Amino acid sequence: MDSLAAEVVELRAKNDQLNRALASRTVIDQACGMVMVLAPCSSQRAWDLLVDLSQHCNVKLRTVAAALVATAEDEALPEQMQRELRGALRRLHAAVPR
Repeated sequence: MDSLAAEVVELRAKNDQLNRALASRTVIDQACGMVMVLAPCSSQRAWDLLVDLSQHCNVKLRTVAAALVATAEDEALPEQMQRELRGALRRLHAAVPR
């Protein structure tokens, strides 16, 4: 019976982890959509920009995405993210062939 209880605990932990991953993915997809509209660019370029922003700010991708999505609700983007986003957008536009 102990092995069954341990398996249930393990499965619940995995379920919780998957639910968190799905929630993170939703906000990341929303942020990608916002970048695609702002830039305009492809979904891959939007993803790359968010990853770049995450790395330059030294925060998790889901944190960057959540902060960007929160701006749609009139929340200010943290100043460091604002600076890094401007730089990432400049790099994105510089890389796009005209």
